[in-house]
Amino acid sequence: MKGLSKEELSWALYDWGNSAYSMTITSTILPIYFKMVAENSGMSSSNSTAVWGYTISISTLLVSLIAPVLGTIADYKGNKKKFFKFFCSIGIFSTIMLALVPTDMPMILLLNYGFTVLGFSGANVFYDSFLVDATSTERMDKVSSAGFALGYIGSTIPFIISIVIVILTQNGILGISISLACKIAFLITALWWGSFTIPLLRNVNQKYYIEKEPNPVKNSFVRIGKTFKDIRSHKKIFTFLIAYFFYIDGVDTIIGMATSYGTDLGISMTSLLVILLLTQFVAFPFTIIYGRLAEKFGGKKMLYVGITTYVIISIYAYFLKTTLDFWILAMAVGSAQGGIQAISRSYFAKLVPKEKSNEFFGFYNVFGKFAAIMGPFLVGIVTQITGQSNKGIISLIVLFAIGGFILTRVKEDYVTAEVTELVSESM
Repeated sequence: MKGLSKEELSWALYDWGNSAYSMTITSTILPIYFKMVAENSGMSSSNSTAVWGYTISISTLLVSLIAPVLGTIADYKGNKKKFFKFFCSIGIFSTIMLALVPTDMPMILLLNYGFTVLGFSGANVFYDSFLVDATSTERMDKVSSAGFALGYIGSTIPFIISIVIVILTQNGILGISISLACKIAFLITALWWGSFTIPLLRNVNQKYYIEKEPNPVKNSFVRIGKTFKDIRSHKKIFTFLIAYFFYIDGVDTIIGMATSYGTDLGISMTSLLVILLLTQFVAFPFTIIYGRLAEKFGGKKMLYVGITTYVIISIYAYFLKTTLDFWILAMAVGSAQGGIQAISRSYFAKLVPKEKSNEFFGFYNVFGKFAAIMGPFLVGIVTQITGQSNKGIISLIVLFAIGGFILTRVKEDYVTAEVTELVSESM
């Protein structure tokens, strides 16, 4: 992209590559394929849905628990790229293996999917922390936004190719089975992900680190305890993480439950698929815009814009009646989802000491992962009590309001005395 250095572009291109996994494996083709394989093997629809959910929860929980430990070890000189490469390899290899699992072995397929989640989520901890190595503090908003923006476009290319293969197969044009078409989609995703990991591995290096010391594993656990105390005692970092916990939960809930909500409104799966694709294209320019405006007005102000947009989205969702209304809602989501995620990442990167970025981003990812629990639960409870999904969605305003209010308590003078103090205390 114009205006990015070689290191910055190489870092952002990983988002272009790994977002194909989110689109094809997590959100669309694999869930459908697993349901087909599970039911063909005699598993009930309810059981297949349940074990799918359990797999996601267990894999995500595992990453959340080990992220701070791995992040602490990776902060030692030369370790960050090793850990990044290790988890990428797990994710990409496991995605390839999805295509090799026999169609009569749904539980093996599910176990393999669990490893893809572990690899994808684990690699993201180190990818996020590489932001401090790839660019300067002043350009973090722009570069982080560029990564998310490229991810939205990059994810659609292999996805469209895969969907075309599936559709042509369904219409009998290709002369192959649906299961084979899905397996080809998995291979395309793995190839895309792996190919765009190479620039980061070649061109981005760990610039900020802690010198190696005896007993690094033991000392890493000691540092985790100290870092947790640091986070609690250094108000800006801790306050931001609490704010992030609430508002990103609302964001992830709306993104994650959009398809279910659209189905409740009677929107066809084909229409939902088209809307999903267009949302990605809308998100691309708006994420870039967020980054540029953050450079001019500050990241915190743009986070307020994103939170306010999601409050409006939640209110609008309450009054949805037609397919056109859902289209408008989806475009509104596209205008804010990439921006608020990108600016959150860069804002946090400015708050933490660069040589301990893995350690702190480990906690950042923990807060993000555990935040994904409360929103869906809130929507589910309200929907179940009222019998109306629109009331469940509007309840998310509570999360945005709490997150926005707590964010006001974060002082703007980041990357100053507090970070210096935090670093000196850790020496």
